[in-house]
Parts: sequence; C-alpha cells; structure tokens
Amino acid sequence: MPTVGVKRDLLFKALGRTYTDEEFDELCFEFGLELDEITSEKEIISREQGDSKASGASDIILYKIDVPANRYDLLCLEGLVRGLQVFKNKLEAPRYRRVSPVNGEPQKLIITKETAAVRPFAVAAVLRNITFTQERYDSFIELQEKLHQNICRKRSLVAIGTHDLDTISGPFTYTAKAPGDICFRPLNQTKEYTATQLMSLYKTDSHLRHYLHIIEDKPVYPVIYDSNGIVLSMPPIINGDHSKITLKTKNVFIECTATDVTKAKIVLDMMVTMFSEYCSQPFTVEEAEVVYPDGKTCVYPTLAVSVQHCFVLCPPDSESTEKIAQLLTRMCLRSRATGVGDEIEVEIPPTRSDVIHACDIMEDAAVAYGFNNITRTTPRTYTVAHQFPLNKLTELLRQDLAAAGFTEALNFALCSQEDIADKLGKKISETKAAHISNPKTAEFQVARTTLLPGLLKTIAANRKMPLPLKLFEISDVVLQDETKDVGARNSRRFCAVYYNKSPGFEVIHGLLDRTMQLLDVKSARGEGYHIQAADDPTFFPGRCAEIFVQGKSVGRLGVLHPDVINRFELTMPCSALEMDVEPFL
Repeated sequence: MPTVGVKRDLLFKALGRTYTDEEFDELCFEFGLELDEITSEKEIISREQGDSKASGASDIILYKIDVPANRYDLLCLEGLVRGLQVFKNKLEAPRYRRVSPVNGEPQKLIITKETAAVRPFAVAAVLRNITFTQERYDSFIELQEKLHQNICRKRSLVAIGTHDLDTISGPFTYTAKAPGDICFRPLNQTKEYTATQLMSLYKTDSHLRHYLHIIEDKPVYPVIYDSNGIVLSMPPIINGDHSKITLKTKNVFIECTATDVTKAKIVLDMMVTMFSEYCSQPFTVEEAEVVYPDGKTCVYPTLAVSVQHCFVLCPPDSESTEKIAQLLTRMCLRSRATGVGDEIEVEIPPTRSDVIHACDIMEDAAVAYGFNNITRTTPRTYTVAHQFPLNKLTELLRQDLAAAGFTEALNFALCSQEDIADKLGKKISETKAAHISNPKTAEFQVARTTLLPGLLKTIAANRKMPLPLKLFEISDVVLQDETKDVGARNSRRFCAVYYNKSPGFEVIHGLLDRTMQLLDVKSARGEGYHIQAADDPTFFPGRCAEIFVQGKSVGRLGVLHPDVINRFELTMPCSALEMDVEPFL
C-alpha cells in the first residue's frame, strides 16, 4: 500500500480549514484511508541516519497517509485534497476536457519502427499556461515518482518524461539507436555523454542504477528528439537537461513511453488531470497526436469517461437509490437514479481507472455511507460451517504421523528447475511443472511438482542434528492440467524421509502401513493396497516400489539413489515415501 507524505499546514490550507490530529485521522478513516504516521523530515532523518545528520532538516509536520494501491488519483496533494473536498460536499467533482490548440496544429510525436525492439508505445499531451509554485513543482515531481514505483512497475512498463515546451519545437520523433550514436547532456549534468557512458556513470547512482537493467542489454536504446535534433529524453533512464522544467515553465509537454499502452494511457491521464487545475483554463488539457510506424494516428490524452448502469440489489439499511446516487457522487462518481427500478447511472471519470466492475461502484457507496453506520442484523439464512474435507483429512494425518516419531517440515511451494529435475535424475520436460515467467531468483523458478526436494534440503540444513532424521510434509504440489481454466491444478501430497547410517527401508515401509491403517485401507490386491517393483531414476535400482490403491497408482517409496543423495549434499543413505492424499477422501 503506497504511503503519501504531505505537509500538514499546506494540506489544511488547501482544504480550507484546520483539523486536530484526531479529527483528520477520523476524516481519513471515513474516506477509506489511514493516517499512518505524524512526523517531520527532521524526525525521519534522525530515526534513519542519526541526530547528527538531522541537524538543519525541516521541522514542518508531515502526515503520512496510506492510500489503496489502485487509487492513483490520491498519490499527490492535489488529488487527495480534491477527493476530500468532493467527499465533504465542499466541491463538485470536476469534468476534464481535452481541447485543441488555440493557434496552430497539435503537437505531434512520431514513432519509428526501430522502437519495436525496446519500448514500442508512446502517448503525449500538453499542459498549457500552467503556473508553478515551489510546492506545486515538488508535488509534480513526486507524483511522477509515485507512479513510477506503482503502476509503472519501476519504469519497466511506463516511463514519464516532462519537458518545458517553450525550449523545444515539434514535431517530435521517438526512435531507437545504438548506444554509441546517442549523445546529449543529461539532467543536472554539465557536459554531454553518449548513452554508453551514461550507463557507466549511473551504475553508482543510488536512484537511477535501479532502472539501467531495463535497456542495458538491448542492441538499441530508445530516445526522443525534437525537430532540431535536441534530445528530450532517453527513456526510461533520464531526461535531457535542455528541456528541464523550472518554476518559470508555462507550457509542459508530457510524454510516456511504454511496453504496455493501456498503462501508459492511465499514467498520462493521471498526470494531466491532477495538475490541469493550475492551467489558465482549469481542468483542460491540450491534445497531442501520436503517429505510429504503420501510419495510424491517435490523439491523446484519452480522458475516457465511461457510463455504467448498475442495480442496487441490497442498499445499505434499505437506503433509496437516490441516496445511493448521492453517496457515489461524494466519491467523485457522478451518479443519478434512472427511475427504472433500482437502476443507477454512474459516470466513471478518467481519474478512476480502478473502477472496472459494478462491485467497485458499490464498494465506494459503502465507504461513503460508512461501514460503522451499517446496522448489524441477523442473516436471513442460516448455514452450518464444516471444515474443508481435504484439510480435515490432512490435519488428522499430521497428528498421527507426528505420533509415529516423524517431525513435520514446511517448505516453499516454489523451487528451482534443478531441484525437481536434474537433482532427481529427471528431465524438466517430464515433470509437468508450472514455470514462473519472470523469476527473481534461481531458487524460485517453478512451482514444485514433488515434496521430496524440500525435505532433502531441510535435512541438508540440519545435518549436525543427531541421527536418525525422520521428517514428513503434507502440502500441495502444482501440476500442469489443460482441463483446468488456469492450466494447472493443486494436488495434496504426503512425503516422508528417513535419513540414517543405514537406508531404513523397513521404517518407511512401516510408516506406509501405518498410514494405510489410519486411512482404513487394507493390505490386499484389488480393493485394498499393495506395492510392486518399479523403476525410477530417483531411487536405487531394485529398491523402488510403486504404491497401488484399488488398482490405481498413488505414489512410490524406496531407497534414494546415491547420486540423488550427493546432489543434495548429503552423505548418508536415505529412504523416502511420497503419495497422493486426495484419492482417500
């Protein structure tokens, strides 16, 4: 959940009144927010870096407010104040308008085909005749950073560039070039660098180094030029110093380059709607044209306003549809009762990209009404809760397996490809594993298809414990399944291992017999269970058996192959049992 820091006095000035800390905390709660902390810049630095570093820092009181992750319109002071003012009925929710330039053609951004290899999409808009103060400027920069960390996914999906339009001239060209062919003076630098030199320069920068990986291994880097060949920016890394914004800037050109055009539209809409109130014509945004490589021309920002019709099936405390419409209007969702039964027409502004379903609308109605104001009533229907059968069986097994002298382990559901394939003597293609598309570490590449590697790694981490080590785990594995809507399914498994100076196959076999006794399955072919010899590269040849219940295979047990034991950095023999629990329900 993002945290927005705002200066208390500046916030109260914008709201038109002062609040005590308790009153503002209550206001935030009513609006669906949380006042997380009351602090100051000096206090924050003192806490994080010590009193010596805090000397000279500001004592101005800061409110740290927790904002829902999908409410991008509340990530800055402007959006927060606007939302609270509308909520308190002190302001009418504004309507945002896209307008054409008064003089001349719209600004044009031309995208070349070379960008397809790195960041193929771009959108743009202009804030005309805007007035900045230091506070507005700081908020403008901070909103960009909040969006970069949130919806932009640390600039990997979208990167925002803002420029002083009076220092550059269109049409603008968005292209991609080899790093050595890009040369410009980056923001806050005194000389020009090539893109290659910049990547080396920023490797030690505490802020920008986190974004270098996005393009550093690409053959070409994205870059935006104006009609005179001046570099506006090299997204998603840095803007050019030539077009940087200052307090004297009157016209702002905003461009967003992206790998996801939908996210780019949302980010652009958010930037222009939040700060268009400072334009000479409040809440108006000048359009810009974007020309794609195929010749298609799009006009941005979209500032899309959608209208949804929803039926109030169970209004809070049987409130009328007119009352619900008023509550929604307080949440910046202009609404009216259509007069057709309990139907309400709701206007979704471009600032509310989080509203995608009627459920989101009714959630806002409940927030405006106040969850604490909903009368507690007895449910009209009576139900009796029951434990999920599979979990109930699992809990019963856990207790008795622990009573049999085995210690339960709980391991990660994700593991490396090596753990479930190479180390067990199998090929990854045979495992039916669900792969993670963008794994952050080599340890979490796939969802586990067997519980055995996790237990062996647990033993490896506890080799200094006295022998024997007897461990078990009852958890889910994940298997690919084309019959499921998500392409995979969970399967509840039971796995046990015995680690000692001797293999102890009789111990694992005895545990199998005890488990079957608990499950009320007799040792007999046909209607009961039996084991028969099997070949499996994970187990020692001739020391592996397959478990059959009512003629169907449910698992395997045996002595692990020495190669498998060595790959998990173990030195003693080990026996293991793994079987599916679900057939016994």
